[in-house]
Amino acid sequence: MVKVKIPATSANLGSGFDALGLALTLYNYLEVEEYDRVEISSADAVKIPQDEQNLVYKTVKYLYDVCGRELPGLRILQTNNIPMARGLGSSSACIVGGLCAGNELMGRPLDDEALLRMAVKLEGHPDNVAPALLGGLVTAAIEEGEVYHVKQTIKDDLMFAAFIPDFELRTSKARKVIPLEISHKDAVYNLSRAALMSGSLYSGDYQNLRVACADRLHQPYRLPLIKGAKDIFEMSYEFGAYASFVSGAGPTVMSIVNTDLFDFESLCNARLGERGMDGWRLQMLSIDNRGAATKLD
Repeated sequence: MVKVKIPATSANLGSGFDALGLALTLYNYLEVEEYDRVEISSADAVKIPQDEQNLVYKTVKYLYDVCGRELPGLRILQTNNIPMARGLGSSSACIVGGLCAGNELMGRPLDDEALLRMAVKLEGHPDNVAPALLGGLVTAAIEEGEVYHVKQTIKDDLMFAAFIPDFELRTSKARKVIPLEISHKDAVYNLSRAALMSGSLYSGDYQNLRVACADRLHQPYRLPLIKGAKDIFEMSYEFGAYASFVSGAGPTVMSIVNTDLFDFESLCNARLGERGMDGWRLQMLSIDNRGAATKLD
């Protein structure tokens, strides 16, 4: 049996649309073994597909097919702590977990670079799957099918405050509101800030982060789909956050906070209660610099 631990991810980081992502200390877990049929179950109350449409199963099957191996069946046990359709990389966790599990079951014929290429092919973009696999902060680009990426280990003096609402926002819906064309001015605006974001997180110049996460490509169009998001931005900055941004396609809002702000969580929870925003849940996370972890049990 193979066991896999896969971190949640937060992508875009405001200005780094489809290019920047980081791994966080919230995890999905998989237990996978070859079996004579398909048997899939959930270790918690989360409803998942229990047939061959299950994304973990489909990913393992894809990897076996690519490697020319026959897959008789699988027994899969999933623990899904990463909420689905919330902008925290739940589908990427399934894809990365499935690739890691399948690779381990076959005796590790592929290295991380090959697994990353497959993950990007399956997901369509690298901003979630790359940090889920590699950990840390990952900057990535695709050129002629190749994935070019840089992983940066981030210091542990930051907290990542995930404001998670009780409603979903499908990525397909969130992408539909983004314009097909942008101005040269807006492109330059985002390029400069995406570079500033990566450099500031790595160097520790956190005072730059509020400017670095400013965006003109996706957040202005997605925020109207997320009721209460503007209130989250306002309270986060009021209580000392370095930066706030829509996590992935949303609807989760992520704020970057110094670990010295001991009362940030309590102040935000009190404000959420005062404003009747009981549908929002705040979860304080840290950076995961390791990425997916696999072991043969």
